Amino acid sequence: MTLKQLEAFYWAATCKNFAIAANRLNISVSSLSKRIGELEASIGADLFSRSARSATLTALGEQLAPHAKDLLRNADQFMQQASNNLTYSGRCRFGAGELTSLTWMPRLIEAIQRAHPNLLVEPFVGVGELVERGLEEGELDFAVIAGPSSRASIASRLIGSAEFEWVASARAVPDPAALTPADLPGLTLITLPQSSGAIRILDDWLTEQRVSPGRNQCCNSWGGIAGMLRQGLGLGFLPTAWARILIERGDVRPLPGFAPLRPLPYTFQWRRDDTRPMLESLRALAQDCLDFHAPTCLA
Repeated sequence: MTLKQLEAFYWAATCKNFAIAANRLNISVSSLSKRIGELEASIGADLFSRSARSATLTALGEQLAPHAKDLLRNADQFMQQASNNLTYSGRCRFGAGELTSLTWMPRLIEAIQRAHPNLLVEPFVGVGELVERGLEEGELDFAVIAGPSSRASIASRLIGSAEFEWVASARAVPDPAALTPADLPGLTLITLPQSSGAIRILDDWLTEQRVSPGRNQCCNSWGGIAGMLRQGLGLGFLPTAWARILIERGDVRPLPGFAPLRPLPYTFQWRRDDTRPMLESLRALAQDCLDFHAPTCLA
C-alpha cells in the first residue's frame, strides 16, 4: 500500500466522479483506476462497485474512506514539519467572484507563481453558489468569495472585506440629495442575483430600513450593473472604487440619504477534508494580495 494509492482511493471516494478526482491529482483516469486497483489487490477486496454506469463505494469502501483521510492528514502534517519552505508543483484550480477577478486576482496569480513556479494556476470565475459547488465536488482546490460558507463540508477563514456605495444617475433620480429609503418602494433596484454573496448585506440593509423596492432588476455582472446604473435604469450600489470613478466622471451621483451598507466579508474557503499544507501557503498569499481598491476595468 502506498500514499499515492490512498490518495487515489480517497479523492475518488469523495469527488463527484473519477474524472474530477484524477484531475485533482494531476493524473489520468486510467492511472487513478490503476492505483485503486492496486490498493484493492493489496487488501484483497473491492472498494468500488463497478457494475453500474458509474463506480460507487462498496460497504468496505465506505468504512475505510475516513481512515484513508486520517492517514493522508498525518502524511501532510509530516511534510509540513519537514519543510516550511516547501514549493509545490502540479495543477491548482481556484474559484473567485467577478469583483475579485477584476481587481486583485491577477496579483494573486502572480504571487502564487512567484512562490511556487512549478504550480500551474487556473482560476474559475463565477457567482458564489456556483464556486462553492465546484469546491464541494472537488473540481476546485480553494476559493476566495464572499462568505463564510453555509456548507458543512467547506471551511472558511476571513481574509478581508469589500465596501460599497449607493449611487444613481440623474436620469433615474433627478434629486439624489433628497432621496431617502422611504422612497424605495416607488423605484427600481438593480442588484446581483440571489446566488451572490453581496445580496446578504442588501437583505440586512432592507431589513434595517424596513423597506422593499418597488421592483428588483437582477444582473449577474458588476460591469453590467454599472452600465445599467449609468443608463438610468434604476438605483443600486457599486463597489466603492467603481462608484468613485463614475461619480468623478459625472455618470452617477451618490445617495447621501441612504445609510451605508456594511462591508462584505471575503473568505478563503477549502474542503474540510483537504489538509494539504499548500492551502495554508495559498491562504496567506491571498490575504496579502486582497485589495478591492485596485484599478478596475470600468470603461
